[in-house]
Amino acid sequence: MIKKIGSDLLIKIEIPKPDVVVTKQKLTGDAKDAKISSQYGFVDFRLISREKGGIILFYNADGELLYVGKARKLRQRVTKHFEDNVSPIKNHRDEVHKIAVFYVEDPTEREIYETYIINKLQAKYNIDKVFFK
Repeated sequence: MIKKIGSDLLIKIEIPKPDVVVTKQKLTGDAKDAKISSQYGFVDFRLISREKGGIILFYNADGELLYVGKARKLRQRVTKHFEDNVSPIKNHRDEVHKIAVFYVEDPTEREIYETYIINKLQAKYNIDKVFFK
């Protein structure tokens, strides 16, 4: 929400509630049925939209925010964080216990939310866009 007071422009940003939350589960059954490597314990990625863009928040089991990212296509990007060798969380994948996403289609708004959340909640493994260290 943007408010104009006199000649000053004030911006108030509220972090939306997640549209989808995926939590690590203990796998039962065949690991090949999982959408992603079963060693990380996430099998509900189908709940995240393939087509929508937005913000991704990775948390550990204690609720500490580990990393914040943004994407034009959320499900693909979340999956890549667990599969590729260039993900900023590649060395911390085992710490991830919960993934929350909220949908934001506008690229400018995604950029603003990402930067704001990184700094407001002090994401542990973000190194770009950090002003709190």
